[in-house]
Amino acid sequence: MFKKILIANRGEIALRVICACKELGIKTVAVYSEADRHSLHVRFADEAICIGPPRGTESYLNIPAVMSAAEITNVDAVHPGYGFLSENANFAEVCETCHVKFIGPRPDVMRLMGEKERARDAARKVGLPVLPGSDGVLKDEQEALEVAARVGYPVMIKASAGGGGRGMRIVRSAAELPNLFSAAQVEAANAFGNGDLYMEKFVEHPRHIEFQVLGDEHGNVVHLGERECTIQRRHQKLIEESPSVKVNAELRKTIGDRIVKAMQNLGYSNAGTIEFLMDEDNQLYFIEMNTRLQVEHPVTEMVTGIDLVKSQIRIAAGEKLKDVLGLDPAKGVPFPLGHAIECRINAEHPQTFAPCAGRITAFHMPGGTGVRNDTAAYSEAVIPPYYDSLIAKLIVHGKDRAEAIARMQRALGMFIVEGIETSLPLHQKILAEADFRAGNFDTQFMTRFMPAPKPSKANKKESA
Repeated sequence: MFKKILIANRGEIALRVICACKELGIKTVAVYSEADRHSLHVRFADEAICIGPPRGTESYLNIPAVMSAAEITNVDAVHPGYGFLSENANFAEVCETCHVKFIGPRPDVMRLMGEKERARDAARKVGLPVLPGSDGVLKDEQEALEVAARVGYPVMIKASAGGGGRGMRIVRSAAELPNLFSAAQVEAANAFGNGDLYMEKFVEHPRHIEFQVLGDEHGNVVHLGERECTIQRRHQKLIEESPSVKVNAELRKTIGDRIVKAMQNLGYSNAGTIEFLMDEDNQLYFIEMNTRLQVEHPVTEMVTGIDLVKSQIRIAAGEKLKDVLGLDPAKGVPFPLGHAIECRINAEHPQTFAPCAGRITAFHMPGGTGVRNDTAAYSEAVIPPYYDSLIAKLIVHGKDRAEAIARMQRALGMFIVEGIETSLPLHQKILAEADFRAGNFDTQFMTRFMPAPKPSKANKKESA
């Protein structure tokens, strides 16, 4: 087992990794930017090193600075968390070169699954269902027109690299394709330094379903069931739950078995998530894979009883799945044990979604049976403007979905954050909405639930 791990991240996920390390008896090293000098991950790590100015490009994304901290502190391994360098294959290779274990999959697998069109092709070859679309990166606008004509409108143009909804455009006719193709290409190039695009059939009313997997370094893979991540705004997840109301035991087994076989064929190790779109006929189609720990991993932990972060560390240390999980991976993991829901509490206005950095003047987390809080926030903590707006993840567990919803509503009402605007009121409204409670929603739920405000008469006159 490792003696010391550096956490190449910040905020709640850095603190989450520190908690897992403490339970495993492993020393930890926190790295931090000047903006995070007073953060809790700095306070609770055994050692802490400042690696640069506030901006992520000069600190948490600065590979030489991170590796210098690893060398100075003589760590055995690096845990990347999520975001920042977590899916950077170059960083994983640098760790290997420096004889520091990267807690994640091999760099070649990360690189393959990080390029979405290559990942689609790999998924197709190993038997996962894939939406009809281009057979690789689109060469130009003319090829895009040809593929769209073959697949049938509407189609989705997507950036081959990156995510978060950037470089994505819905195209409903040949007439609008040229302009949308060009706009997506420019946006992808600016966001990811790569303007490559591919195309797939657009599903009008999809649900977003993802499966959690764990693989060891001895060829064993297991899936831990699905998460429902359909409640989104601008392709950013707001609420996640497990299990999905639309995935029955038969579908779970069919897709789960395919996923396990596919990941074994790829030689996948450590934690990963395979993401699918579900169409109106409850058919699942592979869209991408995240080769890291997900923000929403706690809901899977709640319905399986498996600590995913400790599992990651033990797998990276060379342990077999049967020892990590305490069961035969060939027989699968019992799933689900009740129902779990996670709400992402962000520092943003609940109606305009404008970011709201600043000082928290009062902070109280709810407790009680079945309630979990993953956060690095506290009273008088400052939420800086340089990073993701996530303040906390509020997770609840119940014997069924109805109890989980009631528990989440209770917990949201007892969560206090003062001094800054947060998304707490938004989550309370969503949990009270009839369609959400009935499980009747798709990825356009938020568009219908919170339609864009209509321009005032004054604005109309000004625009005229």
